[in-house]
Amino acid sequence: MWESKQILNLAVSIGEELLKSGGEIYRVQETVERIMQAYGVDDCNVFVITNGIFATVHENQTDAGSMVRNVPIGEVNLEKVARMNQLSREICEGNYSPEEALEQLRQCRCAPVTPDFIRIFACGIGSAGFCYLLGGHPFDSVMSFFLGVLLQAFLLAAEKRHTSKFLTSILGSAMVTIGGLICYVAGWGIQFDRIIIGGIILLMPGVSLVTAIRDLFNGDYLSGSIRLIDALLTGMCIAIGVGAAVKTFQLLGGGMLPLW
Repeated sequence: MWESKQILNLAVSIGEELLKSGGEIYRVQETVERIMQAYGVDDCNVFVITNGIFATVHENQTDAGSMVRNVPIGEVNLEKVARMNQLSREICEGNYSPEEALEQLRQCRCAPVTPDFIRIFACGIGSAGFCYLLGGHPFDSVMSFFLGVLLQAFLLAAEKRHTSKFLTSILGSAMVTIGGLICYVAGWGIQFDRIIIGGIILLMPGVSLVTAIRDLFNGDYLSGSIRLIDALLTGMCIAIGVGAAVKTFQLLGGGMLPLW
């Protein structure tokens, strides 16, 4: 028979994986509460913010317990969010005992990730597609494809070295911009601005921004503000990288860059 504190640890651990992977605040809080209720722990309180989970059980009893879990803001991983959601649904349906649920959680954490070469190729396709949708010519899309491949390879290398997110955004956007300008100087691209936009689309914090707005509309003002600030700072870093590269190119070239 599991104690309430062990069930609390299981529920918070699942909530942590959700929050770390970019899940919405209300979803994380509701998941933790439902899992504890599914195992018979009704006297519980859960408070979730963007980078932390606070939970208590049986506050007015002798076996009261509390848990605080620090959750650093990580990269959005929708695949893991889907796995945790499915696991929580199956727990609430009574499909797993606490021991089995804990084992399922371990398996979800150790599940194989998408191979790097597939992620690199997919990001290249995404960059090419956005370049074309934003008005680029087919050859511009080809250039964006290679820049997207280069950027994703850089992002994977930076992730393994645990490089700062903001530094990665500045260097990555600058690298893509330099690549696009080189294509322009060499005469390979017709619209270098479309090539650059297609390349840096991988860095844009679109999901984080939408999640922040949803948190704000749900009344989670603190969490929404934290996510919003993170998204805006990421966008600022991208602008710094692109602006620095373009300005340097203008100074070295002695003139303005034409835009079509």
